Parts: sequence; C-alpha cells; structure tokens
Amino acid sequence: MVAPSSERSTTPIPATDAAAGLSIVVPLFNEAAGLVPFHARLAECGRALREKRGLKCEIVYVDDGSTDSTRVIANQLPAARMDIQVVSLSRNFGKEAALLAGLDYARFGAVLFIDGDGQHPPALIDTLVGHWLDDGYDVVFTAKEHRADESVGRRLGIKAFYSLINWGARQKIPEDASDFRLLSPRAAAALRQLPERNRFFKGLASWIGFRQKRVDYRPDERMHGNTSWNLRALIALSVEALTSFTIAPLRLASLLGSLLAAGALVFGGWMLVEAVVHERTVPGYYSLIISLMVIGGVQLLMIGIMGEYLGKILSEIKARPPYFVAEHSVRDAASAEQSRTAAE
Repeated sequence: MVAPSSERSTTPIPATDAAAGLSIVVPLFNEAAGLVPFHARLAECGRALREKRGLKCEIVYVDDGSTDSTRVIANQLPAARMDIQVVSLSRNFGKEAALLAGLDYARFGAVLFIDGDGQHPPALIDTLVGHWLDDGYDVVFTAKEHRADESVGRRLGIKAFYSLINWGARQKIPEDASDFRLLSPRAAAALRQLPERNRFFKGLASWIGFRQKRVDYRPDERMHGNTSWNLRALIALSVEALTSFTIAPLRLASLLGSLLAAGALVFGGWMLVEAVVHERTVPGYYSLIISLMVIGGVQLLMIGIMGEYLGKILSEIKARPPYFVAEHSVRDAASAEQSRTAAE
C-alpha cells in the first residue's frame, strides 16, 4: 500500500477555507513511553479549538517503522472529540517520508505538523491557528527562541548550515525554524504539488511562498528517553537537506576550484620572478608535494559533492515511492462517542 495518490495534484490552489478543518500530523518513532500523555494533551487542544472556533480536527499518527510498541499503543488511543488516523509505514523511511505520508493522508484542508516526543508544546497550537484564521497567514512556523543551552560547536554548525543552504537562494529558509508549523489549505495544496521524492520540508515550506509568520517558542523537556539526533545523524540530515534543496555545495566547489587556480597562478608567478629577476633557485620538493596534496584533496571533495547530486538524480529517475504503508486505520470520534454512550 502506498500513498493515497501516486500522482501529485495540478489543480489550482484553493483559497483559505477555515471550514475544511485541521489535520494534526504527528510522526512517531519509538515514542511508546510518552504517547498516551502526549495524546491527552493533543486531544485537549482539539477540544478547545472545537469549542472556541468550531474547528473540526483530526490527528494523523504516522508510525515510521518503530521497533517498540508505538503502533499498538497508537491504535488503542481513544478517539475522544477528534478522529484518529494511524498510518503505519512498512519500515523506517525517515522523518521526511513520515511527514509526506501524513500530508498525503490528511483529510482536512489545513495541516499542522508536530513532533511526538513532547518537545513541541501542544499549547502553542491555538496561537498558530489564530495567526492562520485571524491574521490570514498561510504558513505559521515556529523557531527556537535561543540555543544558549547547546554547545558552541553545535551552534556554529547550525549557523554554517543555514548560511550555506541560503547562499544565493531567492527564498531564504528562516534560521532555527522547526518542523512544528501550520499550513493553510492552499499552502498544504501547494506542498502536495511538488513532485520530488528527496524532500526537505523546512525548505519546501519556505519555498512555496505565501504569507508566512514566525513564532518563537521554548522547547519542552522530552517526555521520555533521549533524542536519536546525535552528531552523526545531524550531519547526515544536513548533507541530505543540502543536496536535496540547493546547489550551494556545487557553487562552493566551483569557488574553491577558482581560488585554488588563482593561488597556483600567483605561486607560479612568484617562482618566475624569483628565478628570472632575482636569479634564485626556488626549492620545489616541498611545494610540489603540498600542491599535489591540496589539488588531490580538492578534486576528491568536488567528485564527492557531484556524486551526492548524481545519487539524488538517480533516486528521482527511479521514481520509487517515498514510503509504503503496512497498515492504516481510522477511528471516528462520533462513532466512539456513540459506542461509549451505548455502553453506559
């Protein structure tokens, strides 16, 4: 079983329609320990939105191949006041694929993405919805207020990543932006039209344009366990994002080659002046070895960068589905309420 539709829509993007409701997409990977209290918080937010704004809501849990009991627990969560979909992928395809699956299976117009580890505060959902319905924003994204609690190396790495990915880009990706964001119906429809399989949601959500609003927040403590985003995973994600969304690394490689060629020209001119004008013999052994090592290293770097992009091209040409779904269940809140009333 794959996505509901293998072809991306090419129909005109509709205007914002509040009556279409809100689908809350939650990617899950080994979140069994904290899923029940997290669902209770989401359900309370859904109840408040329905009472305050008359907004229909549903939760779309996407189990990205968890190895614990996440799928079992998700299928047992009560559908109180909100419909629940549980989309279980056939294996771990990665967070980007899980977000795409949630977007594909969302039944309402507006879509909100929120992580299932509890660090994205559900209480902030009302604020995001307010900017959409009251202020008319199409993309309302959140970003960390600060990174004072993170190491200097991590902060420098993040700044370097955003500097590189935004280098020469017409539409900049806001620094420190998270996947916790709300898309209006027309923004969600626009995102569905993008055909690529190697996706970087933060970049694509910025690239589509429309009216966008930033909301700063402080992450809550994880509800359980430790994050799976270690240094190795973050580096892999950065490489994936850069090669999927921008050609900045290719531009950097070209710039590096140009600088190397200019340096070689200057060094050659200096040796010529020393030999002809000053009649000095320039030692060549060490300079030759260093030059060969630098040139060889730069060439290997450029080949590696080109290889990453060739791999992305090969992946797009193969046109494999971004994910497969093993199980899909829908629990209707109205039916659940009728069953509960009948039991009483």
